[in-house]
Amino acid sequence: MQSTTVIEDPAAAAVALDPVRARLLGALREPGSATSLAMDLSMTRQKVNYHLHALEAHGLVELVEERRKGNMTERVMQATAAAVVISPQAWALVAPDPDREPDKLSAQWLLALAARLVREVGALITGARGRRIATFAIDGEITFATAADRAAFAEELGVAVRGLVAKHQAAPGAGGRAHRLVVALHPSAPHPTAAHPTAPHPSVETS
Repeated sequence: MQSTTVIEDPAAAAVALDPVRARLLGALREPGSATSLAMDLSMTRQKVNYHLHALEAHGLVELVEERRKGNMTERVMQATAAAVVISPQAWALVAPDPDREPDKLSAQWLLALAARLVREVGALITGARGRRIATFAIDGEITFATAADRAAFAEELGVAVRGLVAKHQAAPGAGGRAHRLVVALHPSAPHPTAAHPTAPHPSVETS
């Protein structure tokens, strides 16, 4: 099982985003049959089988074992990845594009950058076929007392990053491989489980 798969096909994205199928994908992080899933999710076996066939047709689940029970064969399935990310490429006509967002301080431009990040890293993951990719990321949280403090931090961060880029930028014609650098700052949003402790964890992530 892969750790993460990135879906770029619109049809597969539609299948994965169906609420029932998303629940099945979450449950199938561990192998299960239509019978066991029907019991765990309080569904009929026929309904589970219907949705499993759709997931299997799009490569989101796979057969891991067949068990003979009397005069029938029980198919044991498992998700092909522990997590699913829907790439904006799945809806290419409406995917956010940084080049079409002129306001560099807008939330829309940040979202467009994030969408491009998902598309590009998703393509790298798919092309790597299990090999590690040279990436680096920092995730943290900072509290500003005032808007002026936030603006001062952003200015200082920009100066520092531009200085690092200038210092390590390869000379023209020196070769090497280009890397995408994205630095983002946005207000923290409360975690869904903090507001709703009993809410189930989503099994499908969209970006």
